[in-house]
Amino acid sequence: MSLDKKKILVAVSGSIAAYKVALIVRLLVKAGAEVRVILTEAAAAFITPLTLSTLSKNPALTSFTGSEGEMWNNHVELGLWADLLLVAPATANTMGKMARGICDNLLVATYLSARCPVFFAPAMDLDMWQHPSTLENVRLLQEYGNQLIPVGTGELASGLSGAGRMAEPEDIVAFLDRYFDGLETQQDLKGKKIIVSAGPTHERLDPVRYLGNRSSGKMGIELADEAARRGADVSLVLGPSKYRPSHPNVQTLHVESAAEMFDAVNDQWENADWCIMAAAVADYTPLTVSQKKIKKKEGEMKIELKRTQDIIASLGKKKASHQLLVGFALETNNAHEHAQGKLKRKNLDLIVLNSLADKGAGFQHDTNKITIFDSHNKEQKFELKSKKEVAADILSYALRYTNVNTAEEEIAG
Repeated sequence: MSLDKKKILVAVSGSIAAYKVALIVRLLVKAGAEVRVILTEAAAAFITPLTLSTLSKNPALTSFTGSEGEMWNNHVELGLWADLLLVAPATANTMGKMARGICDNLLVATYLSARCPVFFAPAMDLDMWQHPSTLENVRLLQEYGNQLIPVGTGELASGLSGAGRMAEPEDIVAFLDRYFDGLETQQDLKGKKIIVSAGPTHERLDPVRYLGNRSSGKMGIELADEAARRGADVSLVLGPSKYRPSHPNVQTLHVESAAEMFDAVNDQWENADWCIMAAAVADYTPLTVSQKKIKKKEGEMKIELKRTQDIIASLGKKKASHQLLVGFALETNNAHEHAQGKLKRKNLDLIVLNSLADKGAGFQHDTNKITIFDSHNKEQKFELKSKKEVAADILSYALRYTNVNTAEEEIAG
């Protein structure tokens, strides 16, 4: 199994589901992992530290100091030790503290100190799970890069039936195993620093209105997740979107306007190997922004617009020989000509064309149908696929292109 010799820190919070942690620890140890356990005081009322110490073969910790106060349990050291932190069960209380940085126990202090991927497996009753505050905390935790292990559905401790059950121990261990398996099986982008832009931009008209487009951000987010899974150091510059990356190693920078995206991408470009501009950036922005809501009046209304700074053209002008620049073109007519023109005009290495004429491609879909053009006048068409599969195709094409260029430079040198 991929868990062999991995250092797993299991953090237990106070839920009846804590009894399942004994089996989780046993399965992890059986798979070859080195396991340490920390518990909240509430968790220790459901399962004893002695049980988890015995199963993990390491002391199970509940506070910053030992029982006599003679030893300091270093949360920073714990967070740095782990290859992965698993919070299971993750109660509504603990998730709220993690999401808001309320650091009043060893578990949250260790979470805030951890540099490793964090997975959390919620457990609570149906109405607690569905409460807007709980769902918002789950969203925040995922936005921070933590990975949700989905809850199960069935009979709950209250006697009700519905969503909220912590995932079963075997499923949790399999989830972690798949994560490490993905890291080990294909790391062909390891060592590369990749910028991905995604989503729309919103150009403010007044405090309540903006000019925008229908981009969901799904394509760029899939690219960021796939690149991180394959070992890359990924920075995702994300415009307004309700979607979030799922891979814990994607660093997300949220922006709103084209100007903010311009600054964010350009700030990172010098130290990047690749930049994939999948975002649908506004070409125009209001010339003036009203500080008060624009009131409705009789007759027509005219809004003066000015050009936004062209992000990908600015990158193309200063692109170094070792850097790869990938653009996207969403077209409605003369698609090939427009895409190839943009490729040359903006000094791109690759351009990914998707046409609104193709059913299932473009904005607001879970699928896409693309054609890739490169600067060597090569073209490759792909069938309609899920955006996850499309992301893999784009990255694989980009890697082949980079390797060919590198080989040619070595021969020429």
